[in-house]
Amino acid sequence: MSFFLTPASSVMCPHGGQAVLFTSNTQALLPSGPVLLMTDVHPVVGCTFAPGGVPLPCVTIQWLTGSLQSTINGVPALMDNSVGLCLNPSSVPQGTAIVVQTQTQASGL
Repeated sequence: MSFFLTPASSVMCPHGGQAVLFTSNTQALLPSGPVLLMTDVHPVVGCTFAPGGVPLPCVTIQWLTGSLQSTINGVPALMDNSVGLCLNPSSVPQGTAIVVQTQTQASGL
């Protein structure tokens, strides 16, 4: 079973940085907040990635996949199995996002 991502979810980069989750979605609301969309880009704070001692932190997460069954105005919703790339300031991928916590109940979507 897959679960929706909302601003109350927890998503991290592979180096321990925390994603700041927000969305432009105002239509699909759950008790923990609006459902996140595949088009949302989330900033990352606290990434400690520094290969060879040179800081190259993840600064954003860009989502590559979303729900195949649930869309909001034609845009796929984000689920706990969605794939997001963690990007550095030059938009170079540095790993995939890790979903730590999700919304566990939904209705009407």
